[in-house]
Amino acid sequence: MRRSTSVLAFALAAVLGLTPAGDGQRPGIRGQRAPAWQVDAWFNLPAGRDRLDVSDFRGKVLYVFCFQSWCPGCHSHGFPTLQAVYDRFKDDEGVAFVAVQTVFEGFASNSASDGARTMAEYELPIPWAQAEGEHRRPPPFMVDYRTGGTPWTILIDPEGTVRFDGFGIEPDQAIAVIEKLKRRE
Repeated sequence: MRRSTSVLAFALAAVLGLTPAGDGQRPGIRGQRAPAWQVDAWFNLPAGRDRLDVSDFRGKVLYVFCFQSWCPGCHSHGFPTLQAVYDRFKDDEGVAFVAVQTVFEGFASNSASDGARTMAEYELPIPWAQAEGEHRRPPPFMVDYRTGGTPWTILIDPEGTVRFDGFGIEPDQAIAVIEKLKRRE
């Protein structure tokens, strides 16, 4: 999604009270400790696991991608970026990936089964979660991370601090940030 479209989408959502950052503050929690995850259900988990939490990834750089199945920007930009970055780091033990379908609107089009179809479409073998809000209210995951909507990317350093969060990140930029975080710079 182009930045001007993302800003417009965020502004509209904030006016409608759909985003946790609708209080006039900058969305995101860059520079803060990543909160525990509050999600409704997990899918495609490693063997023997029935849930995950951000603390499970300490010591690794974590790429968290927030999406909605019906989100055009997720399909035109977010998922292609995630695929490119995943392809670059999929064999790197120091980098992990998680996706979260953060449903704050379009509940009938963003169900867990829609999320499963979307993840299968992109052939991403990563864990993903469903986080649903209630009518006109964002899910707790969005509130805790102060996401501005979707597509939203969060990069967390090995110590558990959010180092990037936002609508737009290009693959080369994400790769550079991850490399820097791996070196603990």
